[in-house]
Amino acid sequence: MDFQPDAEIDHEGPVTPYRQLAGILRARIARGEWQPNRPISSETQLVQQYGLARTTVRRAIAVIVEEGLVFTVPQRGTYVAPQQAVPDDKASPGQAG
Repeated sequence: MDFQPDAEIDHEGPVTPYRQLAGILRARIARGEWQPNRPISSETQLVQQYGLARTTVRRAIAVIVEEGLVFTVPQRGTYVAPQQAVPDDKASPGQAG
């Protein structure tokens, strides 16, 4: 399920709050709100912004860490992972297929 970067958490909805937050964070990264190798909002800021428990925020961050979108640095925070180059060998001119 796709989420908008400016969405709010629907506590009564069918998707768990941590999955909603993971989707929102994913969308904020895709929009370019946070650049590679730069920190996202802190856990405390996300708790306050979305009205969630710290454990819920940590679960959401764990989801996007597992996806490779962000990485955590102990005592520093969570940072946007560098973009991975996708090989495009089929579209390159002059290559035999």
